[in-house]
Amino acid sequence: MRSGAPAAWLLALALGTATAAEPAHPWVTLPAPLPQPETYFTNLQDGARIETPFRLKFGLSRSGLAAITKDVRDTGHHHLLVNRDLPLDFTKPLPFNDQYRHFGKGQMEAVLDFPPGTYTLRLLLADHKHIPYFIYSEPMTITVTAKNDKVDPKTLTRSGVELLAPRDGELVAAPFRMQFHASGLNVSHTAITDTGVGHFRLVAQPRSGAAERIAFTNGATEAWLRPPAGDYTLKLELVANAGGAVMASSAPVAIKVSR
Repeated sequence: MRSGAPAAWLLALALGTATAAEPAHPWVTLPAPLPQPETYFTNLQDGARIETPFRLKFGLSRSGLAAITKDVRDTGHHHLLVNRDLPLDFTKPLPFNDQYRHFGKGQMEAVLDFPPGTYTLRLLLADHKHIPYFIYSEPMTITVTAKNDKVDPKTLTRSGVELLAPRDGELVAAPFRMQFHASGLNVSHTAITDTGVGHFRLVAQPRSGAAERIAFTNGATEAWLRPPAGDYTLKLELVANAGGAVMASSAPVAIKVSR
């Protein structure tokens, strides 16, 4: 349980926390102590000063994404709360307005277009009916110093996927955390077969031997891995839930797993 929870946290827990099962692969693990499910921002920290438009990236731990077109157990979709506290009643759906921004297609980012000022942001995961789970981020306060009206917000989004962590050339100790991102593309559990929706697949090529492929069919956007020590080239793919075609591939990332 995270600090700062509203008094209704017991009700939220009663509704479940959308904790997704990990993919069945011997490399996939979880760290100890076991982290709580949470949402977070991957490219912005509390106290940041930015200019808009700004592309804000979302992260999610120990749960999966799914578009709202179908009820899929242990999944949800992101909501961006702008200058709003967590709801007092976790049994009611979140409203639709500028302070509760919904990403029901399985999006992992938003382009902020705020005018200059100070804003408090928070991510909250909710189910297909927009009823929130007890999975959220800490509040983050940012300052917008300028809005560049000459920049078209649409130009900040280019369809593709990337490995946010680990970074190219990094030496890591197992287990290590992997963070995925999709821009201009929608991520969902494979139960969602809408056109243009996919799930992540990791391809790990060791220096010698066959590549390992790990499909995150549960809509997960991060994972903890414990591969054997050695050198690997990693590539992230987004695979269409309908048909299995590769929709996008990341640039290769070379890492070394220590002994």
